[in-house]
Parts: sequence; C-alpha cells; structure tokens
Amino acid sequence: MCPWFAFGPQDLFLLSTKTKLKFHSHNHYPHLITLIPITLPPIKGLPVGAETTADVPASSRPLIMAAMDQTQDTIELHISNLKPNFIFFDFTEWIPKVARKHKIKSIFYSTVYLVTVAYLLPQPRNLPINCFSVEDLMRPPPAFPLPSIRLHAHEARSLASASKAEFGGGGMSLLERVLVAFQECDAVCIKTCREMEGSYCDFVQRNYGKPVLLAGPVVPELPDAELDEYFDSWLKGFGDDSVVYCALGSECFLTKDQFQELVLGLEFTGMPFLAALKLPIECSTLESALPEGFTERTKGRGIVHIGWVQQQLILQHPSVGCFLTHCGAGSLSEAMVSNCQLVMLPHAVDQSINARLMSLDLRIGVEVETRDEDGFFTREAVCKAVMTVMEAENEVGREVRSNHGKWKEFMLKEGLEEGYISGFIQSLENHLI
Repeated sequence: MCPWFAFGPQDLFLLSTKTKLKFHSHNHYPHLITLIPITLPPIKGLPVGAETTADVPASSRPLIMAAMDQTQDTIELHISNLKPNFIFFDFTEWIPKVARKHKIKSIFYSTVYLVTVAYLLPQPRNLPINCFSVEDLMRPPPAFPLPSIRLHAHEARSLASASKAEFGGGGMSLLERVLVAFQECDAVCIKTCREMEGSYCDFVQRNYGKPVLLAGPVVPELPDAELDEYFDSWLKGFGDDSVVYCALGSECFLTKDQFQELVLGLEFTGMPFLAALKLPIECSTLESALPEGFTERTKGRGIVHIGWVQQQLILQHPSVGCFLTHCGAGSLSEAMVSNCQLVMLPHAVDQSINARLMSLDLRIGVEVETRDEDGFFTREAVCKAVMTVMEAENEVGREVRSNHGKWKEFMLKEGLEEGYISGFIQSLENHLI
C-alpha cells in the first residue's frame, strides 16, 4: 500500500518515517503487516521535518505531493524487490505505470465515500475535470441517485479552483491526478458497503466501466490502550450521554472568529463539552484564541484541548452523547458504531458531500447551518444543531436517533466485515490475478 502522506488509517505500508512511528500502536497484526519508512527528500518551501499534511497548513499540501513524487524511484525499488500481486494507492497517479512495468496490478483505493466519487466523475457531465465551473459543481451530474445532494456556492468555488490549481509537480491539479489514477488503474476499491451506497456504486460502474470493488465499511477496532486518565476522570464527572465531543480533524485550521463562534456555540448549549481543535491560523496560544471570559464561564464543564486525543475511546465513553465532526470518512465510521448523535460541520469538499449523505440520504445526523456564499457559521447555528440531535422529543431528533441506532446495529453485525473482505479477496482473484 502506498497511501497519500496524510495521517489516517491506511500487509504492507509504504509510509513517511514520522507516520510509521505513530502507526505502531495501531498495528494489530505486526506478524502480518510490515511498515516500511520512506524518507521524503527536501523540497524548497517545505519545513524541515514536515512529512504529512498534518504538519503543514493547507496551502503547503502541494509541497507534500511534490516531495512524494520524488520518492518514485525509492518506491519502485521496494516493489521490484517485493514483487507483490497488487499495489494499492490513491493520489500518486504514477503508480499504475510503475506497477505495469513490473507486472503488478494497481488498485486505486479510495477512503472517501463513493458518493463523492460519483458526484465528481467527469463522464456524466461530459466535461474535462479542469473545466468544471462553479455552476456545474453546485448541482450533481445528470441521473445522480439523490439530486438533493448539492455543493454550496463557497464549496463549489473551492473545488473549481482546486480543479485548476497545480498540486505538486507536473502541472496537474489534485483532481486531475485522481482522474488519471482512475483511468490508469486496473480496478477501483472503495471503503464502503452496498447497503449504504449501492445506488452510487451502480452509478459509478455505469459511467466508469472498470471493476468497482467494495471493501465493506471497515469499522476500526479500538486501539490497545486505555483512555488518558485526565480525560477519563473528567468525563466520569458527568452523566451518561451528556457530554458534547467536538473534533474537526488533524488538518482543519479555523480562523479566529470561526474558532470563537464554535466554542461559544458549545458554551451556549449549557452542556459539558470537550473540544479537540487546532489553534486558529492567527493565534500562537490557546489563551489568545479563546473569547474573553470564556475560560471562567465554562470552568469545570468545558475543555478546549489543542492537539490529538484518543477519539475512538472518547466516542465510546458512556458520558459522551454527541459528536460534532468535520465529517472525515474515518471519523464518521467511528461515530456510526458509537452511541453519539451526529452534528456535522464539514470543511473540505469530500466532507461536505459526506455530510449531505449522512443528513439527507441516511438521515443519521444534522448539519450546522452555514452561509451559502462563504461558509460562515454562527454560535447560534452550532448550538441549534447540537440541541436538535440531543432533544429526543423533537421530530428530527427522534428520526436521527432511530436511524443512527439501526445503522450502528448493522455495522456491528456479526460476520459483516468478514463477508465483505472475503468477497473482496475473491473479486481480486476472479478479476485481476
């Protein structure tokens, strides 16, 4: 496996050196899975020690891609010595060419939900991906399974810009890299299940014409660790399902005004809360980021933590009853097998489409209302979304709780994962070996 150098769950992994160290505790099968460190070469403008997207602001992510492009010879040397049957990859569109050279099958493995792939396919729109306009992207492609899933104006502008902006070397945008990867690979594999995204799978298959293999929901196992004593002790001070947990991922940097609106929204709920966030772009300390008087007003019932936390263990804690998330696919999977009600505040485009899948199709959560033109959200909108899912007596709250419970039961059903993985392996053997 040769994943994009972002920190997330990705047997044999080619990973940046720093990520390899972080992954040791997540490797449940060290006798079967080997982590191979890859050293990134120095790239002008990339800070020393930066190896993944979590180490740099969004504006510097193309430099991570440029550095990854420079590892091509190293990765080719590894796979020529290892001679695997398959290599799984995502953004490195040159992998299929390298793989073919050594008679290895390449599998484009997508960790985003299939609905995003379906929304962004250029074939149904009959347009090159770098010609998508804002107006094109504000509506789904023709014959899309759920027409109500749409991008807001600011999301479409961001994506239209990204479809033209160079990402790494070679003059290609990120979306062009993905398109080339789709065209050149031997098959596409998606971390999803037919029960959840069957209509989108059929849509992609009709328009794409290559095998689309489903790996199943891939529910993550709990790590072999206990929750940090400080957080565990604090959470135990509150009743069951009473705490709001807020986390926007390792790559989301809010502006100071939006950071303050978010934490004030949590304060306005009147509920205890634990927020794990990045410092705002303009701030160097937590004290300078928080609203005036906030620390004193929320003392004892609110924690704002800057940095990483044990999210899976927090979501499983009996005191935590609501999860305000950025809607990364991994976080959503973790949330769906917990008892936490979902509030969604997406930032990246795939997260926005994920949020619409969850709120409009599966109907298992509520999205925070934002301004269409710029994505700005208010403290009142944050508070309203949280209270909607936490108040079981309102109609929306009852619906999302009921649906969430059904999906949790399904995803934890005995034999589900094994069945999908067995079918996935059989598909590899049947179609590709």
